Amino acid sequence: MKLIVGLGNPGIEYQFTPHNLGFLAIDRIAGDLGIEVRNRQCRALTARAEVESVPVLLAKPETYMNLSGLSVGELVRKHEVKPESGLIVIQDELDFPLGMLRIHTRRSSAGHNGIESIIGALGTKDFLRIRIGVAPERKVEDGQRYLLAPLRKAQLKVVDGMLDAVEEAVKVILKEGPAAAMNRFNRKEESGQ
Repeated sequence: MKLIVGLGNPGIEYQFTPHNLGFLAIDRIAGDLGIEVRNRQCRALTARAEVESVPVLLAKPETYMNLSGLSVGELVRKHEVKPESGLIVIQDELDFPLGMLRIHTRRSSAGHNGIESIIGALGTKDFLRIRIGVAPERKVEDGQRYLLAPLRKAQLKVVDGMLDAVEEAVKVILKEGPAAAMNRFNRKEESGQ
């Protein structure tokens, strides 16, 4: 079984903020499968499913972003998931422009508190991450405030396409493996196209 975790903050006030794109991605995957992520275990909302014929556990930690590792660590232990081969974490990434998606493994947290918490809880940074760019077009003074503010209508249109891309990336990872997904989704945009 693969554990697919989307990072975010619980609560309606955070639902459509840049920091909650991990939650939105899990909801998109679950919605397309016709299931709800609502079973409570290990301080997370979860749902069992099959994606590309692979059994998965979809999870949205309820610990708030900065303590995501508490929930992810419990889920990994309970379900005996090997982080290096069985864990996929979907996160927002303020270092990438809105619309960019990158798949990485064995990277530092790059200042992302949710990822830092997971690395601390697991004792390894060797797990797969789907990083969803959320940086605005113009530089913001307060990144924290931006991440927790509702997305604008124009941004939501871009996010909708990104959630489709994340779902497709998850399918490629499960069907063809992480390397194939990285080759497909990490390519630089070709200029003039």
